[in-house]
Amino acid sequence: MKKINSIFIIDDDPITIFGIKKMLKTTVICKEIKAFENGKTALEGLTKRIEKGASVPEVIFLDINMPIMDGWEFLEEFVGMDIKEKIIINVITSSIDPLDYQRWNDFRLKCLHYLNFKNKPIYKIEATDLNRVNIAS
Repeated sequence: MKKINSIFIIDDDPITIFGIKKMLKTTVICKEIKAFENGKTALEGLTKRIEKGASVPEVIFLDINMPIMDGWEFLEEFVGMDIKEKIIINVITSSIDPLDYQRWNDFRLKCLHYLNFKNKPIYKIEATDLNRVNIAS
């Protein structure tokens, strides 16, 4: 099993969070899995970690549609942060709008991090969700 120090799940749906956590238990050994209900609380948590000198998460599962700060707004802020480590970001959505896929691809091309695109519901966590590979599913 793959070992990861930290994973963030940013999603306002507790059922999705529960499902991702359950699937991760069968795929990865992880010291810390933190959940945030929107992009704003996730950015605050990430900023506090950086200020304390703690490591950033190695993997993020990021919902697009959330209240307060959605996934796109989170990504806009996130890509502007001074983070040296390349993070795997799994953009997850129930949207069928082709513009969301195009927007993900635009971020993928300009971002130093690894971005994957997954449609909800998520039935399983795959190795590509945890490894540094840019791929669409």
